[in-house]
Amino acid sequence: MVTYVDADATPLRNTGQIRLYGKEAFAAMHRAGQLAAACLDGLADIVKPGVATDEIDRYVYEFGAAHGALPATLGYRGYTKSTCTSINHVVCHGIPDDKPLKDGDIVNVDVTYIVDGWYGDSSRMYLVGDVKRAAVRLVEVTYESLMRGIAAVKPGATTGDIGYAIQSYAEAERCSVVRDFCGHGVGKVFHDTPNILHYGNPGEGVELRPGMIFTIEPMINLGRPHVKVLRDGWTAVTRDRSLSAQFEHTVGVTETGCEIFTLSPRGYGCPPYPTGA
Repeated sequence: MVTYVDADATPLRNTGQIRLYGKEAFAAMHRAGQLAAACLDGLADIVKPGVATDEIDRYVYEFGAAHGALPATLGYRGYTKSTCTSINHVVCHGIPDDKPLKDGDIVNVDVTYIVDGWYGDSSRMYLVGDVKRAAVRLVEVTYESLMRGIAAVKPGATTGDIGYAIQSYAEAERCSVVRDFCGHGVGKVFHDTPNILHYGNPGEGVELRPGMIFTIEPMINLGRPHVKVLRDGWTAVTRDRSLSAQFEHTVGVTETGCEIFTLSPRGYGCPPYPTGA
């Protein structure tokens, strides 16, 4: 049975209860989310052929440090990087390294900053150089899937409504939805209750109530939905080596709908993004 609790009355760990936050928490999440979004905006000027993902990782760390924030992934369960960079058939949790990006790659960069104890979590896709139309289309479908999922968020709706909005659209576009990973509650806890599945049926799952804060982060594959995790224990890839894409926003349920905390300060939506802004 689902239990909803006042966030101020709970310990800073995942208790299996759903926290309901107030206006001050929403303001704090806006600040954390906007910092992550500003970092992702800046990466539009950096992600290009020949740039190593380690350079992206360094930018994320230095951007956060310049604004008094720490990357949440650095040291998390032994992870040694400040971001995740997932290229082409990597579904999520790709580890930055010294290999340069190539012309035609697509890459997801996932950034979470801790700002005054609050976690701002977001990710975006980037097109590297001249990208084939099939890959561009996958990125477009994934972005639209995210936005349709967000459009389903309102009091009285359910997590199943979010999943259905994503799944029904992506599959109609002949893409598949990854089942092995999901969105999650967030706030002062990095990964919290509830899980937000990116597939499902209308009316099923957890009821959405004002004050809930969570991520929606669909991973959409051009081929089949199945994935495997590599020996490093982090990197998840498509089993059929098909391309995968992901976008992520952090949202809070309001009295009338939802607030997106991680919208781009530059107004960026789906790539390609303008550079030199």
